[in-house]
Order: sequence, then structure tokens, then C-alpha cells
Amino acid sequence: MLRVVFAALMLLFLPLSATAQDFQTLLQVHKDEIAKPSRRSVGPVLSELVASGHPALPVFLEAWQGKNVYQRLSDGLFFYIEDHGDTITLLDIETRNVSAQDVAAGTLDQIKPNGGVRRAIGEALVQFRLSAPDPAQRREALDAISRNLDPSQLGPLQASIADEPDAALRLRKERLANYLIARFGDTSEARVAAIENLSDDLSVDGRAVLSQILRTRLTAAQNLPDDANVARILTPGDENLSRSAAYDMLVAQAGLPPIVTDQDVLKTIEANIDGGRSGGVALAAMTSWDMRYRAYDTLADQGLAPPRVTDLDAILENWTFAELYEETDTAVTTAATRMQESVATRVAFSQTVDIGLDAVSLASIYFLAAIGLAITFGVMGVINMAHGEFIMMGAYTGYVVQLFIPDYTLSLIVALPLAFAVTFAAGVAMERLVIRWLYHRPLETLLATFGISIALQQLAKNIFGTQARPLTSPGWLDGAWMINDVIQIAYIRIAIFVLAVLFLGLLLFVLKKTRLGLEVRAVTQNPRMASSMGINPDKINMLTFGLGSGIAGIAGVAIGLYAKVTSEMGSDYIVQSFMTVVVGGVGNVWGTLAGAGLIGVLQKWIEWLNPSNTLAAQTYMILFIILFIQFRPKGIVALKGRAAGD
Repeated sequence: MLRVVFAALMLLFLPLSATAQDFQTLLQVHKDEIAKPSRRSVGPVLSELVASGHPALPVFLEAWQGKNVYQRLSDGLFFYIEDHGDTITLLDIETRNVSAQDVAAGTLDQIKPNGGVRRAIGEALVQFRLSAPDPAQRREALDAISRNLDPSQLGPLQASIADEPDAALRLRKERLANYLIARFGDTSEARVAAIENLSDDLSVDGRAVLSQILRTRLTAAQNLPDDANVARILTPGDENLSRSAAYDMLVAQAGLPPIVTDQDVLKTIEANIDGGRSGGVALAAMTSWDMRYRAYDTLADQGLAPPRVTDLDAILENWTFAELYEETDTAVTTAATRMQESVATRVAFSQTVDIGLDAVSLASIYFLAAIGLAITFGVMGVINMAHGEFIMMGAYTGYVVQLFIPDYTLSLIVALPLAFAVTFAAGVAMERLVIRWLYHRPLETLLATFGISIALQQLAKNIFGTQARPLTSPGWLDGAWMINDVIQIAYIRIAIFVLAVLFLGLLLFVLKKTRLGLEVRAVTQNPRMASSMGINPDKINMLTFGLGSGIAGIAGVAIGLYAKVTSEMGSDYIVQSFMTVVVGGVGNVWGTLAGAGLIGVLQKWIEWLNPSNTLAAQTYMILFIILFIQFRPKGIVALKGRAAGD
């Protein structure tokens, strides 16, 4: 009280308005705690400041949290400042009017609350920020509420909902208010209604609210209270409660003597040896545990050791072991249990759908990466180990285009056809210079294309370096499509899926409706008969190899939008491409699509079963494919003609 009177007398001599005196006086009452705050002492101070309802408080709390409040050493008054370098201007703590000019920095002390204090100040600011003009501040306030649900936040939160202009923030406020009512509502009916409103909420926060309501504690009693809210009764010895753990509870809660182990028996006997005997039994006679237990029991009767528990089951039968809800309202826990089961079912279904969407997305990537290889392999029988490097060339083409065209949407439109043209030309050159001399010599073709892949990787390192290069997607591909709180898929993956569908349609059109497609199919099924009909197999091989390489280039642009663009990126997809082709069936578009779908689903399923080890997922997938090929060596969709004969 004397501190308050002294502070008020000092403020009478200051050139401040009446309202400024009031706020400064309020701060002076707690000036020691404000100047040197700690996490323990700041709570009561904040409670009193917030209870005052002073209009200058929100600005002060934000300044205090941001270390922008200063205390004058001569009288302990608080100010904001304007720093002019050599001198400082003091601003009134409420009105921010100039209070003093040309003040030396050495006469002031900056208040620097630690991290814990700043978090406490932020929690106190929540109710003011809920209606702040800045949406970012309102969002921060909601984040603070969601981190620590407190019943005192319900009133300010509900009051701010009606005037919230942002639809997303209003929805979040309503959801948080429902959480608070479910946890801390005044009546059982209100809480049950709030819990039932969680039926459509699959978020982690919503599930956490149900888990908090259904929090339990394990207890043991000979007779449970009539008003106990029992979650379940446990039987000692089952998988949820071992017999030893049950007895340990009785030791801790009921004061029963602890279980004496065989090691304890031996130590007690050894500590009480007297004349070659212990507990009335000669040491030479202690050849069995029965004799050792007899000696120990004698020592226990003499008060030299704690008694030994001999009939554990009989003791446990006299006690009831149960998990009791910390929530005493049975209507609330019944509703929460029912809702938790319903939400768990919906979450499991949503997770299945989410994994399915991921599998489709991965399958579309594998399809783009493998379709070019499937065409060249099916038509020409060439094992092209440099196929991954054509993917890499396409990705680097997209990167170079973005160096000259800063508009990411326009650069993507230019990069796709340009990547096709570059890799088509590279594929034709490779076929003319190397591949055509090695037809019907698969081992030499494999070695030659493997050497070309190494050379292309080294060439890319020499040109672009070893660091990953950015291939940035347009802004409209950022983010993800949120179906609900569990199911979401990135827009970039949706775009790749759409691209894969477009290429599937384009390839089917080329192969089924054009003369080139007719000739490719003829050469694929029977090259000799096609040659006798006037088709030039050499030309078809060249165009087919170029087409497959061009498609790989386009796949490189698509893959580079979300994956790293390096000289080794092709190596990450060459194995999956070959597996897709072999499983689906060589030289067939539908087979490649089926193979990509099978591998995508299989990989995501294995990753879900073993999420911590992606290498194991790859291994299991390869083993499955090996077994699959044993039963269907020609793949899911086998070709007729030459492919069938081979």
C-alpha cells in the first residue's frame, strides 16, 4: 500500500493528463515485476493488468512483448522511445505524446522479457487480438488459443465471432469455441451438443479434444465409489496389466510390502549369517530354494527383513483395478466415446483415400517416366540405360528456359515443347550414331547406352555444376487441394496427373489414328512383314527412339517441378521405369499404364506399412515384382507378334 501511495505522489508532479496518470500508476504498482519479469511472477501481474480493462493496455503489452518499453532510472517510470542516435525522445506510455526530448541513453533501461514471459504476454494479448484490424494478429490469437485451451478464452472468442469479416477465420473461431464448450461448458447438455458437433471434424485438434475429455487414470480399490466414472475394468495378468504391475500399484497406493525377489532373499541371508547359520538354517543345508525361503521367512518373523509375499493371486483377488475417467460426467464421456469411435472410422477411410490419391499421383509420374522407354523397348528391343539422362536433359531445359523467361507460367508453356524438341533431337542423334549399329546385340546395346548415360551425367556436371538447380513451378501450383483435414494432394501432383492423362490420350491418338502409329504398330508386331509392305523399319526405329526420348524430356520438366534437378536425377527413375515396362508389358501403352498403377499402389502401400524405412519399401517392391514376373513373364498386357514370340 505504501508503494502505491508513494508512486501516486510522485506522479502528481509530472505533466501528464489524468488518464495517463491512471495507467502509469497502474504500471508503477507492479514496476518491479514489469522491469524484471520472470515466468512465475508475471502471471498475477498480467491478470491484474487485463482486469483493469485500460484502453492503453493492448499497445503496452505488444510493446512489452517486443522489448520496446523503457524505464527511466531516476524515477522508475515507463516510456516508449524514439531513438535519434545520440539522443532519445521519450513518449508517453498511454498517449505516445512527447514527454521529454534530448534524453541520454544512459538514463534509461530497456526491459527485456525472456521467452517464457513473452509467451505469457502473448497469451494475455489473445483477447485483444481476436478483434484486431490486422488478420495476421487475429490468426496469431487463434493459434495461441489452440495451443492452450483455457475456459477464460471462451467469452472473448464468442464475442468476436459476429464481427469477423474473414470467412476462414470465422469458421476457425467457431470451431475453437466449440472445442472450449466441449471441454469446459457450463452444462452437460451444452457439452454433449458441442461433442456431437465434432462429428465432421477430422482435424488433429478436434481429435485431441476428444482424447482430453476421455483422459483416464489407473486406480486400485477394494470397492470402487458408486459415483466413479469407469472407463474399463482391468484384470491382472492380461495384456493391459501384468500381475507384477498390479501389485506394484498396491505397494504405491495401499502401502503393501514390495515383492521380495530371489536376489533380495540371498542378500538378506548373507547379511544375517551367524555361526554358519542364517535364519535358523545351516548354510550347508540351503541347497534348494525351499530351504532358503524358510530361512528368509524366519528372519522376516524376527523383524530383520520385510515379509515375503507368498500368495500374490489371493491378494490381487481382493482388489479391483480400473481405469477411471478424469471427467466425472458420464453423459459427456459416453458422447465423447461414441464420437471418438465415429471419427476414428472416418479418419481411417480418409487415410485410405489419401493413400490412394498418393498412389495415383506416383503412378502418373512413373507413367510419364516410363512410357517413352516402353515404346522404344517394344518397337526396337533396345535396353536404353540412358533413358534417365533424357529425363535429366528435359529438366535442365526447363531450368535454362526460366533463366530467360522470369514468368513461371509462360516459361513452363515454352519449356514443355522445347524439352521435347531437344530430347527428340538427342534421341535421334543417339540412334543414328550408336544404336542402329547394335541392333539384335542386346548386351552391346546395354553397355553402350550405360556408357552414354555416364558421359551425359558428366557433361551436365561440367555445364551446370553439382549443386541442385531450381525449376520453380508457377504460383497457381503452390499449395494443396484440401478435401478435408486428412485428405489433401498438392496442386503440382494434380498437374502432373493431368499431364499424364493428356499424354495418354495423345499417344493413343498417334498410335491408333495416324499413319506413323500404324507403321509403329506394324513394326512392333512383325518387322519383316512390315518391311515387305513398303514400311521402312529403319526410319520407324529412328522416329520411335526420338519420340520416346522426347516424351522422357517432357517427363523431366514435370518431375523437375517438385524434385531436385541434378545430373543424377535420371538415376532415381531409371529403375522404376524399367520395372514399370517389364510389369506392364513392353511396347504397350495400356500395359505401361497398368504397370505404373500397380507399382505406385504397391509402393505407397508398403511405405504405409513401414513408413520409417523407404529403402525397405523399395526392396520389398522389387521382390514382389520378381515373384510377379515368375507367374506372368510377359507382363500384365502382353503384345502379339514379335513380342509374343520373344
